[in-house]
Amino acid sequence: MLKSADTGLRAVPFPIEDPERIPVERYFSEEFYQAEVEHLWPHVWQMACRLEQIPEEGDWIEYQNVGKSVLVVNTGAGGIKAWHNACRHRGVPVAGHPKIDSVVGGDHGNCKQSGFVCPFHGWRFDMHGENTFVYGKQLFSERQLEHADLNLIPCRVETAIGAAWINFDDEAPSFRDCIGPLIERLEAHNVDKLRMEWCYATVLPANWKIAMEAFMEGYHVMKTHPQLHSALGSLYNDMYGSDTGTGSGGGPGKQQKSAADGAGLREVLDAQFKHMELLSEGMAGMLHAKEVEIARGLLDVEGLPENPNEAVPIWFGMIADQITRQLQARGEPVPNLCEVNVSHPVNAVEFLFPHYFLLPFFSSFSSYRIRPLGPESCFFEIYSLTMFPEGEEPEPVMEPIVLPYDSPDFPPIPRQDYSNIPIQQVGLHARGFDFMRLSKDCEGLISNYQRLIDGYLAGVPQEKLAKANNLLGGNFDGKICDLDF
Repeated sequence: MLKSADTGLRAVPFPIEDPERIPVERYFSEEFYQAEVEHLWPHVWQMACRLEQIPEEGDWIEYQNVGKSVLVVNTGAGGIKAWHNACRHRGVPVAGHPKIDSVVGGDHGNCKQSGFVCPFHGWRFDMHGENTFVYGKQLFSERQLEHADLNLIPCRVETAIGAAWINFDDEAPSFRDCIGPLIERLEAHNVDKLRMEWCYATVLPANWKIAMEAFMEGYHVMKTHPQLHSALGSLYNDMYGSDTGTGSGGGPGKQQKSAADGAGLREVLDAQFKHMELLSEGMAGMLHAKEVEIARGLLDVEGLPENPNEAVPIWFGMIADQITRQLQARGEPVPNLCEVNVSHPVNAVEFLFPHYFLLPFFSSFSSYRIRPLGPESCFFEIYSLTMFPEGEEPEPVMEPIVLPYDSPDFPPIPRQDYSNIPIQQVGLHARGFDFMRLSKDCEGLISNYQRLIDGYLAGVPQEKLAKANNLLGGNFDGKICDLDF
């Protein structure tokens, strides 16, 4: 256990002693936030950018989090590299404008010809991080000009599922080892072929973990998203505890069973389709409009069993088959959904520790990235991801459209979530509210990732942390796990 006196581990502020109860101070304590800055973020894989944002040799984009700025660069034949964004002279960032021009960085450009030029004294660096110019070399001692010592400091970077991931810890297990089998399942769905349609962002007056936990369970749908609940009925009261997996790609699962209770096939199919339209409204990638239109064409399909419990899974399979056939015919790199839904199933929400989500349904995805701005503030980005025929991909989205968190321009579903998150942060300070009280059956992911954070804060060996991290794949709406530390 983490609290054992002779483990040699660091003490964790406000540790989790009961997996079903999360101490509330973890969401607003400056001490806990600083522990995360010092012992969590320097050792985890962070989604730094999407690869379509740096498609050409010399393209770069800045990634910033918890006071650190990194430049991710496409060096052509040298692959994707990352450099700590600080001139080796006196530390001024050589590109971007950390915490000046934008909330959390994100500047971009191409350095193939000009390289990076420090705005303070004009020192230059090429895209490989090598120093190419020192103004007034004769003014410095020889020992200050050793070539290798002047190069930009590399930051560890790996690429997977269409994104570049950075880690400040050179000794950490690989990204694939940390995420585990989930990567293979996502790869089978051709996630690396997805491209951004749009990206919205906002500053939420809430701890970054509060923002993330809103998307770790479906228990909130009944009250937070009443339009979804109205379309399909109760998800948890009537039948929780039976076979309630959401199925591959967020398919019928528990919604279908609830909607089918006492209803005829026509009514059930109409409800399922209404649910698709509501998910698609403004969210795009979560369930893309082109997929909804294909499903619309199958509403009157003949030959389905009269029993809705038998018919709806068959109907969803027919939709997946037609999405595959029709989008492939357009030249989109969609996998055979019927095959991968069986061989490599993914959940309606997949969490990649510590701050990234992918939300599939059929072939397109929504994704979320959350970064802390302090103990009670975070930056939240929403991406719509879909596929395009080769050669017809849109220009990459380089910066999010930043809106106030209560803006009516947000899609309906995140707007509903954003209405809860800030007031929840206020409620955490209420007298007598000492801990989150979690369901052991459907809010386990919250407990699991929080206890994984404790492992990082305590200094648990990284091999154990990676093994525990593997358990988070497919854990949406899941149970509390034994993390083995």
